[in-house]
Amino acid sequence: MIVCAGSKEQFSFATAVGIGMIDVAISLSKVCIEKKPNYFTFVGTAGSYGDKKIFDIVESTRACNIENSFFNAKAYSPIDSYIPLNDNVSRETINSSNYISTDKEIAKKYLERNINLENMEFYAVLKVAEKFNIGAKGIFIVTNYCNENAHKDFIANHEEAMERLTQYMQENNYIQKSTYD
Repeated sequence: MIVCAGSKEQFSFATAVGIGMIDVAISLSKVCIEKKPNYFTFVGTAGSYGDKKIFDIVESTRACNIENSFFNAKAYSPIDSYIPLNDNVSRETINSSNYISTDKEIAKKYLERNINLENMEFYAVLKVAEKFNIGAKGIFIVTNYCNENAHKDFIANHEEAMERLTQYMQENNYIQKSTYD
């Protein structure tokens, strides 16, 4: 089953499950109970911490939930913040937070820990999939770098990114062309 956040990131070939981790966790849990899918493919956009370029497409099965406050030692969390790689899809780790990073110095700290991209929903997708024993991965297209221009660049690149991601999905046989015509 292909899922996406929705709203500005809606695809005709995907089921929208909400924006942010909480909405995704609630909605996707409901999907698991009602439809009992055997696999999730989450599609969406991501911000790069610096090593991925605008319009790069990344497939990943690894996510974490690290907040920026982690890097200044002013916060801690008792939860396990990483979901380990569970197949051979990639080594990229996607960070999820309800906030978008706009500080390039913080972005460097994520890269030092081999965390490559951020997407607000992916950690929740993998946590729900893990809880319901369902396989899952994400396919992301980079729209911006995590710096002071993050939102402006996201807006400027979003439309083209959505077109490129749809084309990638079709070319790699995730969807049939007629699904979105």
